[in-house]
Amino acid sequence: MSDEDDCPPLCEMDTVDSNGEDDEWEVAEEQNEPVKCLFCDSISPTMTVAIRHAKQQHDFDLAGVRRRYHLDEYSYIKMINYIRREKPGAEQFKIVHAGSSLPWADDRYLKPVENETWLMFDLDELDEIMLNNGGSNGGNGSLGEKENGADIGETMTLTTDQYRKLQGIINDLTAQLREKENLLQHAASSMEKMKQSFRNIMEEPTPSKEKVKGVGGDQKLQQIKKKLEHCVSSVSVDDDQGYFNTYSHFGIHHDMLSDEVRTSSYRDAILRNADIIKDKVVLDLGCGTAILSMFASKAGAKEVISVDQSDIIYQAMDIVRSNDIDNIRFVKGRLEDTELPVEKVDIIVSEWMGYFLLFEGMMDSVIYARKQYLREGGLILPNRCNISIAGYGDLERHNEFIGFWKNVYGFDMSCMKKEVLREATVEECKPEHVITNANIIANFDLMEVDVDCPNFSYEFSLSVKRDSNLTALVGYFDTFFELPEHIEFSTSPYTRPTHWKQTIFYLEEPVPVSEGQSIVGKFICRRDPKDVRSLFITIEVLNKVLKYTLD
Repeated sequence: MSDEDDCPPLCEMDTVDSNGEDDEWEVAEEQNEPVKCLFCDSISPTMTVAIRHAKQQHDFDLAGVRRRYHLDEYSYIKMINYIRREKPGAEQFKIVHAGSSLPWADDRYLKPVENETWLMFDLDELDEIMLNNGGSNGGNGSLGEKENGADIGETMTLTTDQYRKLQGIINDLTAQLREKENLLQHAASSMEKMKQSFRNIMEEPTPSKEKVKGVGGDQKLQQIKKKLEHCVSSVSVDDDQGYFNTYSHFGIHHDMLSDEVRTSSYRDAILRNADIIKDKVVLDLGCGTAILSMFASKAGAKEVISVDQSDIIYQAMDIVRSNDIDNIRFVKGRLEDTELPVEKVDIIVSEWMGYFLLFEGMMDSVIYARKQYLREGGLILPNRCNISIAGYGDLERHNEFIGFWKNVYGFDMSCMKKEVLREATVEECKPEHVITNANIIANFDLMEVDVDCPNFSYEFSLSVKRDSNLTALVGYFDTFFELPEHIEFSTSPYTRPTHWKQTIFYLEEPVPVSEGQSIVGKFICRRDPKDVRSLFITIEVLNKVLKYTLD
């Protein structure tokens, strides 16, 4: 389902490569690169020393700044580039800014500074550095004047075990540096392509400056923004083909069509609101077997444009012909790379939801369709969705799935738990094991959201309903067709099961909880920077930082 020998506890987990395997790297001859201070000309031999120097000499606490501004990989890159270009004083980073007013919020700070060592630093390493140095609050063992009991610059004698452990750490850091270098090279190449596209757009003749400021200018800015967005449209069709190939298999369509909650909800939303559909041009995005297109045709649509990139579209054509329907036109291709046979549509209908709502990233295509093809005053069906989480306590299932590895035919395979726990699982949960109330952690109005909406965070508080053991957090979503004949459905554990089931984020060990207790924490969702259709989930709860992937 990314970055990253014993099994560490779950709170120390980091993400792994998208294929679930750790790469093996040879050790480079030069283990460390000198690091120039962000605020003066001082040069440090390692990143750890550079972070310590910034804390001591400039009162710049990177860990504190990260927490204060909720820095992810991209905002960290922009902040470093901002510092290098604008040369602000360290005191500026003690000022609390709103997210949209951060001095480095502008996308121009994504352009990497050449040979910048700070950009190669993995933020996920920061917690380990802080832990190994006793935190960032000063005191014994802090980022102060001594490291491991020796003054900087003194000679230290290491045992063989200490040397091997240090060598292992260096090997890991070397591998991460190489990976970061590759990412930065790719980013630099992408930025150069964006710059060229910008030049091409701006070199187009325009009648006057006023027009650039008007509608024409807005269109150009939208084109520029589109090229900068980290979304499905930024991925080549060839690289994205694996996603569409999964929908070329008949089994997945059987699962979706036989999901009566899903299919009957769409049917009822369309047919019970036929007065809204009648004589309208409808876009069925990701049409699959064209079941929604046929519902729209039956409701009296003037024309239905059915778009799909997978080969299932050929069977959909046969299905429509065999049902003597003549007002459905098919377009094979990914919407972002395809021209529709109409300029605008009145209604967009799409069953785009993935596991945990956002997995697979198809909402990006709905947003693209809205911006490019939806007529002013048009509709999107469904028009709103939300995501909820709740506490879950199923000891039997936790023992089957997590505890299983403690004794596998007489062998201890506990080290497998590290990998198992990193992946969020999709399972059908039993309502009797939901032990807290639910919190809605994200709400998406399809007429308003933009492609960055999968990157969100929410501070939750879950009230325990009875004495139990917390074994996981469970995520699910609700979907709304807010029409005159209102239709909605839920993937909650309390409702009729769907093919989406629920998404489970297991804890490493069950935690006893009591009735009335509040389980507070923070839920952070981010796109996988290497795979825009996948998600990184971080949950800060019970004094732990738990990391999961959904791919």
